[in-house]
Amino acid sequence: MKVSEKKQAATVGEPPSTYEELIRVIHDRYTDFSKSYQKISLYITQNPNDIAVDSVHVLAEKCGVHASGCVRFAQSLGYKGFKDLQAIFRHRLSTAALGFNARVRALEDELDTCEDRTEMGFLQDLIGRDISSLQELLANIGPEQIVQAVDLMEQADTIYLIGQLRSAPVVELLRYTLTMLGKRTVLLDSAGGLATHMAKAIRNSDLLFAVSFRFYASEVVNIMEEIAARGAPVVAISDSTLSPLGRSASVLFCVPEHEYTFSRSLAAPMCLTQALVVALASRLQNNPSKPRIPVATQK
Repeated sequence: MKVSEKKQAATVGEPPSTYEELIRVIHDRYTDFSKSYQKISLYITQNPNDIAVDSVHVLAEKCGVHASGCVRFAQSLGYKGFKDLQAIFRHRLSTAALGFNARVRALEDELDTCEDRTEMGFLQDLIGRDISSLQELLANIGPEQIVQAVDLMEQADTIYLIGQLRSAPVVELLRYTLTMLGKRTVLLDSAGGLATHMAKAIRNSDLLFAVSFRFYASEVVNIMEEIAARGAPVVAISDSTLSPLGRSASVLFCVPEHEYTFSRSLAAPMCLTQALVVALASRLQNNPSKPRIPVATQK
């Protein structure tokens, strides 16, 4: 056992008795966890339904740690072993919706693509996973989050956008739709190394909209923390409530990501950003039933 894990095990109190309490404890202690414990924390917060049915060996393989590490993780939280921690997730599963992997398996069975490894099979597999991601998005996002985010977008003098690497297409779509909607929008482009300097112009009457997934772009995280410390509101889309973006966000949309054969999908975050802009359009146009976003080629 590593020294940091021994120290964590030595400070154990009563184990959390509910799923909500367990998640709070994990969030509170996450930054003090060892790297292996953080891997386990990320996986179980993103895949709670799977924890209820996976064996400790399957969980360890998915997290990239040894099975004994999962047992010690459970013990560091006050449980006698992994099965006691798993019982919390099994109780939750009795009232929860299907998890991502269960949705994927159901769609594979429905589409009969489980063993199809042809070119068409890859397309069907990706579409099935995208459908599952969108279903999970609908289950995970609360109406109060949507309302709060749209309130901030409506009130902002200028909406600043930042997203790098794989997140770049999401903020590019936001820049286009918000600009066509007539909202003053600035993209903090990483080209030329100016994003950090451009962010210094953000005022408390503005809004920063940030998007970042594993492995979180350091410039995005640093700019978010600086802007939030200055008191400006931040709306963020990320892949976990344990994401570093969660520490600074006024509103955090958690869009859990799941391993793909080749890459991870942007279907869910793209859909979410479009929903936010459509909701904003309904307010700005005073037309809640049929909001429209003009297009560049419209006459």
